[in-house]
Amino acid sequence: MKLTNGFTLIELMIVVAVVGIIAAIAYPSYMESVRKSNRAEAKVELMDISQRLQRCYSSFARFDNAANCPVYADLIDGGIETRGAGYYRITIAPIAGGVAATSFELLATAIKAPQTKDLTDGCNEMRLRHTGVQLPDACW
Repeated sequence: MKLTNGFTLIELMIVVAVVGIIAAIAYPSYMESVRKSNRAEAKVELMDISQRLQRCYSSFARFDNAANCPVYADLIDGGIETRGAGYYRITIAPIAGGVAATSFELLATAIKAPQTKDLTDGCNEMRLRHTGVQLPDACW
């Protein structure tokens, strides 16, 4: 009898099935990890813009001074796309019962995949208020 080297079709199909099962379990977990790490881009930009608005408030006693505060002018003129990969656009959100001169709420909205699918706890929209409140809590 002659010995043959190699794999049978059954052995090959078992390996393909095992790899498929591992990939089906690992890929969603991997993508969640990627989305979570990409949130850092929004956090950094929200904090940076907040600090720049605070400087405007310190100098001009109001946040909504478009003539002297270029960051506010950029925010009301279509928003600011985050640096880096540009996953988010940051705008000024409407404030319920607030005065724009003495308060603000920044809104970072996901504009590129995979962040647009970051729906866990509503993390595709992150907010930062002038008081330091960060919403949703689970995303920060």
